[in-house]
Amino acid sequence: MFPDIALLQCALRCACPQCRQGSLYKPGLTLSLRNRCPVCGLDFAKNDSADAPAVFLIFILGAALVPLALALEWWISPPLWVHAVIWGGLALLVTVGTLRPLKAYIIGLQFKHRRTDWE
Repeated sequence: MFPDIALLQCALRCACPQCRQGSLYKPGLTLSLRNRCPVCGLDFAKNDSADAPAVFLIFILGAALVPLALALEWWISPPLWVHAVIWGGLALLVTVGTLRPLKAYIIGLQFKHRRTDWE
C-alpha cells in the first residue's frame, strides 16, 4: 500500500490534517501542539501520538546508522571518539530534523483512519 502523498506533504509542512493550512505546533522549535487549529478549529487534544514518533526514529536510526558505523570501522578503523562525534552528531541532526514532521504524519494518519476519535 502506497502512502498518501497529500498526507506526506501536509506532515512535512506540519499542517493541520483537516484543513491542511493551520499549523500543528506552537511557534518556535517545540514539539508542543496547539490546542486547536488556528484556521479550522480542529481540537488537537484528541490526538494520541504518544511516543510512536520517537520509537519509529529509534528503530529507523538504529537500522541505518549501526551498519554504517560498522562499515566505517571495518574500512578505516578510526578512534572511538571519531565514531562518537560522527554518529552522535548525525543521530542528533536527523532526530531534530525529522521528529516534528514524523509526529505530524502520525497525527495525520490517526485523523485519516480513526476520525471518530476526533469527534
